[in-house]
Amino acid sequence: MLKDFSRSMRLERTLHKEIALIIQHDLKDPRINLLITISEVKLSLDLSYAKVFVTFLKYKNKNYIKLMLSILQKAGGFIRSHLNKHVYLRIIPKLHFIHDISFINGIFISKLISNRILS
Repeated sequence: MLKDFSRSMRLERTLHKEIALIIQHDLKDPRINLLITISEVKLSLDLSYAKVFVTFLKYKNKNYIKLMLSILQKAGGFIRSHLNKHVYLRIIPKLHFIHDISFINGIFISKLISNRILS
């Protein structure tokens, strides 16, 4: 069981790195800027689905975030085809992009703490 766990974690790290590179270098959509950060990738137990948690830096507009998530979701097939060239898996997982707010919440909490300490 421990062996399966470590393989799953290695695949998550590999997918994390490759998806970030594909979004940064291969996606040619002019609406996508380079301020997209892949914060985490979580694979299902059967490795057929992957939740890709993304953060959009400097953007708090909910409409913009929905637009970016829909663009990434539509580019999922393109990203999977590029993953197939770089990651050797029998089945490339289906990608589901989710907005990750933990980074923004961390910044907010950090500001609250620093304001509390200074006052």
